[in-house]
Amino acid sequence: MSTHKSRFTSTSDTKVGILGAGAIGQLLFHQLTATGCAPYFITRGGNTRQQTLTLTSIENNTSNLSAELFSPVSQSDTHDALAQVMRDTQVIIVCVKAYQVNEAINSILTRIPKDCHLLLLHNGMGPHLQIEKQLSTQGLSVGTTSQGALKLATWHIQQTGCGSSQLGHASGPQLPNRLKDLLLSAIPQSQWCEPVLPLLWQKLAINAAINPLTAIEQCRNGALADIRYRPIIEMIISELVEVAKLEGVELDKLVLTNRVYEVIKLTANNFSSMHQDVANKRQTEVGSINGYIVARARVHHLNCKTNEDLYNQITKIESQYPI
Repeated sequence: MSTHKSRFTSTSDTKVGILGAGAIGQLLFHQLTATGCAPYFITRGGNTRQQTLTLTSIENNTSNLSAELFSPVSQSDTHDALAQVMRDTQVIIVCVKAYQVNEAINSILTRIPKDCHLLLLHNGMGPHLQIEKQLSTQGLSVGTTSQGALKLATWHIQQTGCGSSQLGHASGPQLPNRLKDLLLSAIPQSQWCEPVLPLLWQKLAINAAINPLTAIEQCRNGALADIRYRPIIEMIISELVEVAKLEGVELDKLVLTNRVYEVIKLTANNFSSMHQDVANKRQTEVGSINGYIVARARVHHLNCKTNEDLYNQITKIESQYPI
């Protein structure tokens, strides 16, 4: 696997759009601004053009930045301004939930410049297969991050973890080195990896094992270290490794299992994102996690009973949310 190291020289001429203003999107805004480039947000809501963003760092230091917000919604005051700002945009980082990716990109598809590059940064896998079919001349990259951020208010985030990020090429034209360097300089502990798909499958294994079980059992991550969960965790990983192999990605089951248990230990006191989604009656990303494993298995006429059972249990819980 090859990696690319950053040699970025900051410039305010580089326009970067961030599609989605959740916790990770806002964290990236602060990090990109620190390199001297000019990020802005593409969001669904409201007509507010300027917004103050607050970041509380891990060291508990607080900083404020002013951000520009644009909406693709036609009745929005910022609708026409979005078309104008996107003309010069070189990279769009997509930070919405996996199940929102298609709709979010479709809302701006006709405005994306021909030489612009998209980077998908979300939990799970799958949306890249749909998006690459819709892009004509634009390049597509994908990534995964274990950086942590929590929303304290709509525009105030607390950085909760200094994890690593892995980015890499998915389809279409390659991301130019200058823009690659920009991203690697802005995002701490980040690497450009070729090929990147094996790393996404590894992250998928961690999410597939931890997320649904903690949501179903209503427990913190550390509870999964109990011996009674070992058989189901091993089956989740075994099925994933088999599917990945059919998809052209070789993974070591023992190494992957050890990695999952390492993450369980390191994040023992944390609640998984799916646990939090279920606790707050929100739609989960199970479709792009266990659901993706099941969907790719079906392509190869393979049965993944354990992952399918977990997928069905989570979707049943979602169906019982109050209307």
